[in-house]
Formats: sequence, structure tokens, C-alpha cells
Amino acid sequence: MAIAEELNTILGRMRTSVPELSAALVATTDGLPIAHSLNSGDANRLAAMAATALGLGRRICESFGGGGFRETSVSGDEGQMYIYSAGPKAVLGVVARAGANVGLIHLEARDAASQVAQMLERR
Repeated sequence: MAIAEELNTILGRMRTSVPELSAALVATTDGLPIAHSLNSGDANRLAAMAATALGLGRRICESFGGGGFRETSVSGDEGQMYIYSAGPKAVLGVVARAGANVGLIHLEARDAASQVAQMLERR
């Protein structure tokens, strides 16, 4: 199975578990989309922004001695985007509407980010 297919399977399982998600994507740390599942929006743009947030988060963690970056979020009036480190090669981004179950999102997305990292490390 190709990398994109395996990643789309992981994203599909996560979106099934958290129906409140309107988008999920895996991108390289350079901001290129590898796999995505979006109801709407531009995968290229979301991938670039997720990678930028990952890079900034890493620098922030380094500057205050917080260790390795794991995750961050951006919240607006209508929804949130959660960004998770998926190993040294990738970032996982998920978008949810306002009022979504944040605990469930974190539970499923952290697991998905771990699966993505493990899969990419084997390649």
C-alpha cells in the first residue's frame, strides 16, 4: 500500500471516531500535503500553515526549555485547528467546529499522530 493510502486510512479512522472534524491532513515539516481528508478548503494552504505552526511551536518550546514540541491549537469564533507533531518528518492538522469535544479530538488525534510518526519512521 502506498504511503498516501496508509495515511488516508489513519485519517479516515480518526474522522469516523470524531465526526465533528471538518478536515484532517498530514503534511511534511516543509508544508507539503502528503494526505488529507477535507470537507472544504485548500489542502496546500492548510499544510503550509500547519507546518509553520509546528516550526514556531518547536522554537517556542526550545526557548523556554519545554522539551520537544507536541501540539498546539488555534481557536476562532467558528472553530479550531489543532496541530500535532507526527515525528521528525510530519505534522498532523485537524479542524473542528466551535463546541467540538476537545477531549475526544485530542485522544484520537494524538493516537493518529503517533501512528503517522511510526509509519513514516519505517519508510
